[in-house]
Parts: sequence; structure tokens; C-alpha cells
Amino acid sequence: MLEEFMGLPAHPLLLHAAVIFIPLLALLAVAYALVPVIRPHVRWVLGVLALVTPVAALLTKLSGDAFFRRMQERGTVTPDFVPVIQNHQDLGTMTLVVTIVLGLVSLALAYFVAPRAAAMVTTAGGAGTSRTASLVLGALAVLAAAVSLYYVVRTGDSGAKAVWTGQ
Repeated sequence: MLEEFMGLPAHPLLLHAAVIFIPLLALLAVAYALVPVIRPHVRWVLGVLALVTPVAALLTKLSGDAFFRRMQERGTVTPDFVPVIQNHQDLGTMTLVVTIVLGLVSLALAYFVAPRAAAMVTTAGGAGTSRTASLVLGALAVLAAAVSLYYVVRTGDSGAKAVWTGQ
């Protein structure tokens, strides 16, 4: 299903969505967490990206697995090159996992951290919980964004080296 698109391998085509959406979601989640003034303007964008980005990562992972199987079936992968591709697959799996976490944290951030944080702080009863939730979710968003960026770069680098230098 995810092996080819119009005669071309789907993986090199689909990976561009993940390469664009993962850093975009990471940056927007951090900005939403740290810059309250932008929250009303980007809340819905954060929510949409939080849903679309893990799907893009999943499709990229599945198409890569299908591409590898096809290359093995055709005998175009030498046995000594298999560990290189398996390392790339492992990094892709981690990228998918951390992207799902980033998506979930971003959805929680958009849902629980109000666009107008100043209005919530004025109430005595809800100030502590909303402020605490905002801080915790903000910290989680920054952490998840950093880890996601790390893995998308590592995965892309390993794939590029495998294609262009055979390493």
C-alpha cells in the first residue's frame, strides 16, 4: 500500500512531510508554551499540527519499512548493508514514538493552557492549578520538542548517509 506512488518509491516522497511537520510542531509547541501572547492566534494551528504530524511520521515509517522489504525481495540490498538500514529503521521508530508524545503534549497544551492565561490567574481558586498545569505542560512541551528534533535530525542524517555514501 505505501510502497509506491506513481511508480516511485513512496518513502522518499512521504518523508518530506515528516521533515517539515516535526520541526514545525516542535517550534510551535515551544512558542505556545513560552509566549502567552501568541496563544489565541496559533491555538488551532497547534491542535491541527499535533494531529497531522504523528500521522506523517507513521506514514513515513510504514513506507520506509515497505521500501526496505521491496529492496530485500529484489536482492538490491547486500547483507553487509542491512545493519545500516536497520539502524535507520530503529531511529525512525524512535522518531515516530517521540513525535506521538510531542503530539499528545501539544494537544494537552492547546486544551489545558488557556489562550488568555492572565484571565485565569485572577481567580483565586483556579490560579494555582492552571499556573501549575501551564508550567508542567510547558516544560514537557520543551522537552518533547527537543527530543523530537534530535531524532528527526538523526534519522534524516542516517538515511541520507545510507543513500549518498553507503554508510
